[in-house]
Amino acid sequence: MEFAELIKTPRVDGVALHRPFMPTVEGTLCLTGHHLILSSRKDNTEELWLLHSNIDSIEKRFVGSIGSIIVKCKDLRVIQLDIPGMEECLNIASSVEALSTLDIVSLMYPFFYRPMFEVIEDGWKLFLPGESFKDLESMTDEWRLSEVNKDFIVCPSYPARVAVPKDIGDDTLKKAATFRHGGRFPVLSYYHKKNGMVMMRAGQPLTGTNGRRCKEDEKLINATLRPGKRGYIIDTRTINVAQQAKARGGGFESEANYPQWRRIHKAIERSNILQESLIKLVEACNDQSHSMDRWLSKLEASGWQTHVKEILTTACLAAQCIDREGASVLVHGTEGTDSTLQVTSLAQIILDPACRTIRGFQSLVEREWLQAGHPFQQRCAQSAYSNSKPRQEAPVFLLFLDCVWQILRQFPCSFEFSETFLVLLFEHAYASQFGTFLGNSAAIRARLSLPEKTVSLWSWVNRPQELERLGNPLYEANSLVIWPSVAPQSLLLWEGVFLRWNRSSKCFDEAYEEMVHIIEYNKELQNKVNSLRRQLAQLETDDSLLQTT
Repeated sequence: MEFAELIKTPRVDGVALHRPFMPTVEGTLCLTGHHLILSSRKDNTEELWLLHSNIDSIEKRFVGSIGSIIVKCKDLRVIQLDIPGMEECLNIASSVEALSTLDIVSLMYPFFYRPMFEVIEDGWKLFLPGESFKDLESMTDEWRLSEVNKDFIVCPSYPARVAVPKDIGDDTLKKAATFRHGGRFPVLSYYHKKNGMVMMRAGQPLTGTNGRRCKEDEKLINATLRPGKRGYIIDTRTINVAQQAKARGGGFESEANYPQWRRIHKAIERSNILQESLIKLVEACNDQSHSMDRWLSKLEASGWQTHVKEILTTACLAAQCIDREGASVLVHGTEGTDSTLQVTSLAQIILDPACRTIRGFQSLVEREWLQAGHPFQQRCAQSAYSNSKPRQEAPVFLLFLDCVWQILRQFPCSFEFSETFLVLLFEHAYASQFGTFLGNSAAIRARLSLPEKTVSLWSWVNRPQELERLGNPLYEANSLVIWPSVAPQSLLLWEGVFLRWNRSSKCFDEAYEEMVHIIEYNKELQNKVNSLRRQLAQLETDDSLLQTT
């Protein structure tokens, strides 16, 4: 198929671009196979280059001979284009609708994009399973890198190589895979260097109504326990939802078959609920016609902050089991590709200071999201404005980034990256010139030959000038575990995403100045807390030495 077949009118002069709190720009509108471009051809005037894949929906309005197109984007931006001539307006609208809904992956922009920058590091080669396993090998010899999934047959959503207990053979893994949803048998997610405890993730066990069991699965997760130790299974579903899953062939681990494990149920909502929540949140943020009380009421009714709280609470629970209880943890929900990954990745942010660096966070996104099988192409196909009925879309990754931002705001000196990095990841997950977030799994990315045919986002991020732009000037390496507050007053609306397109620059400047003052105060406070923690640790060391002598 040729893109020209879908472009009825490639160019229109005299088009006016309207954006909130920005001056109107008049110029020439051009349509290409992948971009909507508006250029005024004037010096010092910003051009608009909008990827068709970033367009969530469009609306048409007509006043006399002037037609207007309201373009609503996946990054939550809303713009208006006034186009002279009804026919031209209709042609542009139908062309944009056709180009923005193309679902043929090989026709997407990353396959056509050619970088205008020097690729210093190939991002596709930076965070392969073998590379992260080298770090694990330096800490313990109890794990091995299995190639049981080298052809993506045992588990289509896992990478070709996964970390598993050293004493567990591939035959055991294959049998355990038949007992887990989607073949997602328990694999290593994180090793806690401090005490040797681990966090694993998996799909739900397929116990069904008959209480089916799998001794290979039991052997696999028991192999992670130290002698005399118990572990925790954190199920991200309520007990009622988990019980209902049995009727569909799913279920949960019974205490009789897993006596060394204590099961804890949490309440993280499924994808369809999350998508509805995002739509309500964005609607509230764009509604400026009501009083503050009414606006806050709509904000609360969206349930978004409740989801943030539940996810952070569950991640803190997993981190607490590992660091304070000295116990290993297995996390799963139903599929193991959504709420499971939110919990395992956030727990690592809390526990592991390496994940709070720019490079470490890239590695975390690769390991716990991209290679772990989060279906980005399905989940990010629509954002908050789409008119079509949601299918499998859900802001799972955006919620994760929101949770990271909450922790970053509470510990502003403990992260090497700034909010800008999180916003960039949100934008590129939904629409990008890079191939990083294309596809739903490592298997699909391999089949599409993405490393050979597209450029990685990490190749762009790891350039010196970009690292400087994304960096946090307040960063001071903090080797301690950080425990975020999940109290309602501690969790704020992420203005940098949800309000950035509909607030005036003056309001933003005032808010920014206030934020700087708060950050400076928090920095001073955190330094005092860290000093007290070091003193306490020294006192505990001295006390243990006295008891020894």
